[in-house]
Amino acid sequence: MARIDVTVRGGGIFGLACAWEMSRRGAAVRVIEAVRIGAGSSGGLVGALAPHVPEMWNPKKAFQFDSLVMAPDFWAEVAAASGREPGYLQSGRLQPIADEEALARANDRAESAAELWQGRAQWRVAEASAFGPWAPVSPTGMVIHDTLTARLHPRQAAAALVEAIRRSGGEVVIGEAAEAGAVLWATGVAGLADLGATLGRNVGAPIKGQAASLRLDRAGMPQIQADGVHVVPHADGTVAIGSTTEREFDAPDTTDAGLDEVIARARAACPALQGADVIARWAGVRPRARSRAPMLGPWPGRPGHFVANGGFKIGFGMAPKVAEVMADLVLDGRDAIPQGFRVEDNL
Repeated sequence: MARIDVTVRGGGIFGLACAWEMSRRGAAVRVIEAVRIGAGSSGGLVGALAPHVPEMWNPKKAFQFDSLVMAPDFWAEVAAASGREPGYLQSGRLQPIADEEALARANDRAESAAELWQGRAQWRVAEASAFGPWAPVSPTGMVIHDTLTARLHPRQAAAALVEAIRRSGGEVVIGEAAEAGAVLWATGVAGLADLGATLGRNVGAPIKGQAASLRLDRAGMPQIQADGVHVVPHADGTVAIGSTTEREFDAPDTTDAGLDEVIARARAACPALQGADVIARWAGVRPRARSRAPMLGPWPGRPGHFVANGGFKIGFGMAPKVAEVMADLVLDGRDAIPQGFRVEDNL
């Protein structure tokens, strides 16, 4: 490239989404990924874009809501620019309701969602039988059905972003290359360690997750969240299941009996999964910032360098809004990062 305005370090969802947004705005962007696209948690299988419950509203929930509302247009534009399908669908989500107390709580949240979600999506109580054999097991016979939840195919989405960046004139380099212009660090677990070492304190930790893919065509059906497990139908004739949350582990990228337990819980919660073959198993580490919210903003004490990290379990859902605020900051100097998401909030 004749000129480079921004160098993005990291080929995961935050790095690629930010690079695409800045490239779309006319910046000359170079992405440098040391290993491979999606080498960390962004190379997984699940791709659940699920909102927090609509109550006790705070900046984190509002930011996530804005991002999920932005997602249909964001991913449609990526698909059009790249000629590739990222696997996005606002599919909705089903959650079983365990007892009368949970039923009352779900109805209260439906009222909150009517206000907080601004009519853009619904959180409602419905009969499980309305969803036929796909319905999860529910002791009350009732489920929460929200229409804000969406899904992506993580690997397809990453590939689509790479192609969109390249077609817009940007570079994506696997290996090493020179930095120029502003530098955005979106390097996941390694980036948290680097930032912590530079600042002399712990800013986050790696959390291992394990997931599986089953051969079962339920494309277009809602996701299911039950017994701590996400069950996500994809358009390619698979259903993804995940994941574990492991703070201590021997190996970051191997699967074990912990994943077998997740699969068993998913089959028990969703009988439609019985008999579906497991065709892929995945494990990786996710970057969890101390605040549990994404860590965004300037790198303290390093002028011209910026951080976008800490996506943890919600990185794909947060990506459109993260890309917007980081492009605003890096390209225009406009800081719209909410309190709780800033780098200094983790210090």
